[in-house]
Amino acid sequence: MDPIKAMSFLNRACPYLARTGMTALQGLADAGLSGGGVRTLSTSAVEQARCGVCPGHTGQSALLAKASECPVVGPSIRANDAAAAAKAAKTAQQAPVAACPYAKCVDSGSANPPPPSKGGVAASAAAPVSHDSQEAVFDYEGQYQAKLAKKHEDKSYRYFNNINRLAGRYPQAHTANASNIVTVWCSNDYLGQSKNPVVVEAMKNALDMYGAGAGGTRNIAGNSALHLRLEAELASLHRMEAALVFSSCFVANDATISTLCSALPDCVIFSDKMNHASMIQGIRHSGARKHVFNHNDLGHLEQLLAQYPRSTPKLIAFESVYSMSGTVGRIPEICALAKKYGAITFLDEVHAVGMYGPHGAGVAEHYDYEASFRAPVGQRIAGSLMDQVDIVTGTLGKAFGIVGGYIAASSSLVDMIRSYAPGFIFTTSLPPPINAGAVASIQYLSESQRERFLQQTHVRQLKSDLASAAIPVVPNPSHIVPVLVGDAERAKMASDMLLTEHNIYVQSINYPTVPVGEERLRITPSPGHSPAMRARLVGALESVWNKLGLRRTTDWEREGGRCGVGENRANSEEHVGWKRGVEYMWEDHQLNQARDYEMARKGAVPITPAIPETVQQIISATMV
Repeated sequence: MDPIKAMSFLNRACPYLARTGMTALQGLADAGLSGGGVRTLSTSAVEQARCGVCPGHTGQSALLAKASECPVVGPSIRANDAAAAAKAAKTAQQAPVAACPYAKCVDSGSANPPPPSKGGVAASAAAPVSHDSQEAVFDYEGQYQAKLAKKHEDKSYRYFNNINRLAGRYPQAHTANASNIVTVWCSNDYLGQSKNPVVVEAMKNALDMYGAGAGGTRNIAGNSALHLRLEAELASLHRMEAALVFSSCFVANDATISTLCSALPDCVIFSDKMNHASMIQGIRHSGARKHVFNHNDLGHLEQLLAQYPRSTPKLIAFESVYSMSGTVGRIPEICALAKKYGAITFLDEVHAVGMYGPHGAGVAEHYDYEASFRAPVGQRIAGSLMDQVDIVTGTLGKAFGIVGGYIAASSSLVDMIRSYAPGFIFTTSLPPPINAGAVASIQYLSESQRERFLQQTHVRQLKSDLASAAIPVVPNPSHIVPVLVGDAERAKMASDMLLTEHNIYVQSINYPTVPVGEERLRITPSPGHSPAMRARLVGALESVWNKLGLRRTTDWEREGGRCGVGENRANSEEHVGWKRGVEYMWEDHQLNQARDYEMARKGAVPITPAIPETVQQIISATMV
């Protein structure tokens, strides 16, 4: 038989090789023929007949190397001369080939062999699989240890510090030793809502009335008035028709994207390169075609969108504030592109809700600050940026200080996700105390501007102090202060030194959270960090930078810059998003308005650090 025809037959008959194109098989056959004919594809006719998954297999042929999963090489046997074929047919009647249904299938010419068992070895009623083999069992523990060793080798292994935040001493905590008090500078409890008396009291009341647990999934026994109230609050906050609460925002993103895009026929997803892992996971699970566009690169995004007709369902997934860089998604421009090319938008506001906009709805609200400030919460603002976003996703576990995630969108979309998403349907719902605390936190931050005002002023002051010290901060207009180190091992050393020598906790961030070479310390100032705490932090960073010989801003400039540090300002502005020439999202007039609002509402905007610090304490800490 012609070798190509033989391989074509093999391709049709075998479910493994069916995934290999004929072009690849053609190349394999050509290689075999050039080396001396089809016979060179294996060491012998007997070896050709043996199955790659059968006991006793030792063949090292080119064909078996190409199709290592394939348990059939019968057609190549028949490509030999009649004598070799006869010998192979005789050998095929002997074990172990006789036990392989794939080999039998090829002999009979069937194109639909029975599937293998779960273990990858074909089952046979005539000759059951024997487990008396001397073959060693797979080394599971060895595999685990090898994976961990790789993490240790590239310095990306993650160490979890024992940090116990103290509600009565916010933003401080104790370590494993309860008497060792440290100041936390990297919490995502951005506004300190986890210890807000209003929130804590609401949770206590719900705990007393309804108990600790939810009782089941929303479908069985876990749907309560507090769930419905929380979802109504979230829908109102984002001026959307409906909202749906999940156990976390990772689950919300994964479940929503995977469910939505698998339901839309031939959907294509366009994802920002810096998107969170939860969105990437949802995209994978959807099975939809995807394109990744460079971070905030509108030209690249439009180039990708233009490949598809407007009638093709499309989803653009991006964030408002990117958590590790502090850069801001270009929401107005992306919404305009979505409208132009017939796409819907999926905006992750996880690191923005509670902190931006006059009511804490996020960056989309902040773009229309004045209109949102005047309009009642929950009322749609026609033509606003919030009105142009199709799906908003957020968290209850960061600025709102609790736990959980959610989406807000049209009623029909929310109901579809509620009805189809496994990540929502098959998990226990949030407990009553969590729901009550979240409602209280959302309502509180919808009214209070104090926390946002203090956070933003503290962010500005810290960024200014670090710039004066030439400590390299990745430029951005948000509340996140990423200090660039550029090496995983030294970033970990810097974090350890801050903790052990200065009683300051700032976690180091490494791959895969950030690219290799962009390792950093991620600092998040809060309303509770006092000027004395800030001065101690800057002094500690100066000490650590000097001891470790870490690169300053000027060093990065000489090297051409990295992730915005030491780079051309125009390029940097293009990368970080927000408005050209505007350094911070919270502009001066907005901060002044927030301060005046709080002065009229409360009579003051007090900074109330939990622990009064004497001059002697500050001096002693500086001398450590």
